[in-house]
Amino acid sequence: MTEPRQFLDESSLLQALRASTSLFEQIARAEPTEKEFRLQQRLRDEFPSEMVVAALTLQDLRRKATASGKFTRADQMWLTPAGLEQATSEPIARHKARRFSGTVWDFCCGIGGDSLALAERCEVQSVDLDPAMCLRTEWNAAIYGVHERVRTVVADVSQPGDRTGWLHIDPDRRPGGQQRMRRIEDCSPNLDVLRTLMSEFRGGAIKLSPASNFGGKFTNVEIELVSLHGECKEATVWFGDLAGDQPFRATSLPSGETIAADPLSARVDVTPPRAFVFDPDPAIVRAGLLDVLAERLQLTRLDDAEEYLTGDEPLRSPWLQTFRVLEVIPNNDREVRAACRRCEFGSVEIKCRHLPIEVERVRRKLPLDGSRAGVLIFARVLGKAQVIVGGRNAESPLG
Repeated sequence: MTEPRQFLDESSLLQALRASTSLFEQIARAEPTEKEFRLQQRLRDEFPSEMVVAALTLQDLRRKATASGKFTRADQMWLTPAGLEQATSEPIARHKARRFSGTVWDFCCGIGGDSLALAERCEVQSVDLDPAMCLRTEWNAAIYGVHERVRTVVADVSQPGDRTGWLHIDPDRRPGGQQRMRRIEDCSPNLDVLRTLMSEFRGGAIKLSPASNFGGKFTNVEIELVSLHGECKEATVWFGDLAGDQPFRATSLPSGETIAADPLSARVDVTPPRAFVFDPDPAIVRAGLLDVLAERLQLTRLDDAEEYLTGDEPLRSPWLQTFRVLEVIPNNDREVRAACRRCEFGSVEIKCRHLPIEVERVRRKLPLDGSRAGVLIFARVLGKAQVIVGGRNAESPLG
């Protein structure tokens, strides 16, 4: 039995892992039915326990990353749980990278998700306080074939340093391993440091959670909300010479459709449901551009407190899921059950944004004995809680 080795730090453990190709080969050859405990015992006969645990954890992360579709080469990458969770997915990272050129400082680089995309078109200085993260970024850059344009630097980004070129920064939303922070003031680096960096660089981007409290925190910026496959993933604060001339932008990926405007530049009417109801992309909603989109598409709103839009014609747009309205009924169980029978629903999709609805409780009470697929949209309509009974339109891009 091999005696366990003591690794001085995480970087030396990673170096040993990278050199132990046979360890990963044995994990890959393990029978799917072999329990992890037995696999660990068997591997520990040949390798130090620290290496075995780290290798099994890494393989599990690679499987998760592959399944998520975040990275196309996830099965080879060097990952951590927090690094994978916070890393920018390839489509979003490449979308952002298009604004950059020349030299970019990627502060708080983590596992290098943004550095990889930036290095496809720029020279990248990837900076992190954690030497092991810098090592992962360096190796991931080699996996993606961009290592010649990535230089890693172990440093505290809040300290004075070279400020030539552009800045990209992804503040840690789980400083010290805490629960995820939504307040920018609680991130690391915090809001004060971010503002200082904005004054020192001629331009760049700050990556934030779309749920963060970015409103009113920055001046003379463009805040871009980005959705991927209908899920709002990121708020990017563009500043300096990289900011656009509108305060907010919403972008839908993979289509690349984008809208930039002042949220106060449009206000549409509130009307009863028309022939079709539309569920907007969350990036449009979070950017405050719902009325801007509605005005451009000649749609109206169901209520000032609701994001659902309505119109007379079906629309095919990356911004909208389209539903044909069959009827509108009061929000009570008896009416909903009767509507399901009338419409001969065999299955239903239940949608609700703001009303306090227990979706599974509602579903359990429905008589779904028919053959048609239906939709129940619980929403405020002209101030009243109602249910829009309908079906998903074939022209809807997500339908």
